[in-house]
Amino acid sequence: MSRVFDTQQVRRAFSRSAAHYDDAAKLQHEVEARLLESLDYLDDPALAREPPQVVLDLGCGPGRASAAMRKRWPRARVVAIDLALPMLREAGKRSGGWRHALQKPIDRICADVRALPLAESSVDVLFSSLCLQWVEDLPAAFAGFRRALKPGGLLLVSTFGPDTLIELRSAFAQADSVPHVSPFASIAQFGDALVHAGFRNPVLDRDEFISTYPDLPALMRELRAIGATNALASRRHTLTGRARFAAAAAAYEHERRSDGGLPATWETITAMAWAPEPGAPIREGDFEVTSVPLSRIPIRRRT
Repeated sequence: MSRVFDTQQVRRAFSRSAAHYDDAAKLQHEVEARLLESLDYLDDPALAREPPQVVLDLGCGPGRASAAMRKRWPRARVVAIDLALPMLREAGKRSGGWRHALQKPIDRICADVRALPLAESSVDVLFSSLCLQWVEDLPAAFAGFRRALKPGGLLLVSTFGPDTLIELRSAFAQADSVPHVSPFASIAQFGDALVHAGFRNPVLDRDEFISTYPDLPALMRELRAIGATNALASRRHTLTGRARFAAAAAAYEHERRSDGGLPATWETITAMAWAPEPGAPIREGDFEVTSVPLSRIPIRRRT
C-alpha cells in the first residue's frame, strides 16, 4: 500500500498543539464525551460482566478520556498511548486526581497505533476517539486491535468520515492541484475493515456537525491549534503561498458564505464491536461474518 500520511508530520503537528489543544478542541471533546457514554453498556447489571482489568486509551491526546475511565473503573489499569510525547506529558497532569485506595496510576506509552507494544489478549476495553483518521491501513490496525484484545473484549472507536471539511477540500481544489485535506474512510470501508479483522456484532453510526467561522483564516487557526494540519505524504513541502490561499479563500466565500459565516462540516463515524473467541476466522470462507446495510445507518446532523 502506498504511503498516504507522513507519520513524522503527524507527530510534529500534535506535539506543537499539545499545550493548547484542550482550548480549541471543542468538537473533539463532544465526540469523545458521547463515545464515553457508550461505556455505560458495560456497567449494565443485566449483562453480569466483571469490571475491566485493563483499559486502553489509544490516541489519548491530553488524557481526558483516560482520566474519565480511571474514575469509572478505579481498580482497572488504564494505559494511555499517543504518538506525540508532549501530549502524554499533558495527560500526566491529569493522573493525580480522583484518589482512591485501590486506584492505579495511568500508564503512559509513546507508541504508534500501527504497532501496539502490548501483549496478545491483554486488554479488556480498547477506546480510541478521533485517532484512526491518520491511519491509511485500517484492516491492519484492526488486526492489531484484535490481537491486543481479550476474547470478548470491547472495541469502541470514532473517526472522521469523508464529508469532513468537504467545503475546505472544494475551495483548495480550485486553487491548487495538490490536495490539502486528508482522504477519510467511509462508513462502509470502516465496517468492512472491522469484518475483515473478525470483530463480532459491530454497531456503526455516523453524525454530522456543522461549525461556522468568520473567515478561512479562523478555520485554519483552529485546525493548527488541534494539530489537524496537512500531513499527507503528497502535500506541497513549501508554503501554500498568498496567491493560492487567497484563491481558496475567495472560492470558499463565493460558494459557502451565509449569514452565519463560513460553514465547515465534520462527519464522525463511531463503531462498537467485540473481539472474537480464540481461533475465530477473520472471514468465514468467502463470506463476511457480519454486514452493515448503509440504508439502516441514520445520519444525525447537529450544529
